[in-house]
Amino acid sequence: QVQLVESGGGLVQAGESLRLSCAGSGRTFSRSTMGWFRQAPGKEREIVSAIIWSGGSTYYADSVKGRFTISRDNAKNTVYLQMNSLKSEDTAVYYCAARADYRGIGTQRAMYDYWGQGTQVTVSS
Repeated sequence: QVQLVESGGGLVQAGESLRLSCAGSGRTFSRSTMGWFRQAPGKEREIVSAIIWSGGSTYYADSVKGRFTISRDNAKNTVYLQMNSLKSEDTAVYYCAARADYRGIGTQRAMYDYWGQGTQVTVSS
């Protein structure tokens, strides 16, 4: 079991930055690939970024490449999403998700086993 708690969301202006954190509990965190998803009102939940359990491989959606950076600290059971140059279209609820047991990066919602409760990010233009 992995329990996930996101933090760091908020209201910012376009062009500003935010850093999201996702704290995990449970022994399986370091064996889990971690993903960040987001869901805007009226839209499907979509992958934003993911990082493999070792930290050695990452994935970014085209819409955030060059602006967002994912990282993890397995000693702290935490994964981060640094979001720079935020745009109004980044406004959404951001969710942290875990894919357990040393499996690789997944880009689909159904590939992840555990989810956090979400944190709101609002970017005003």
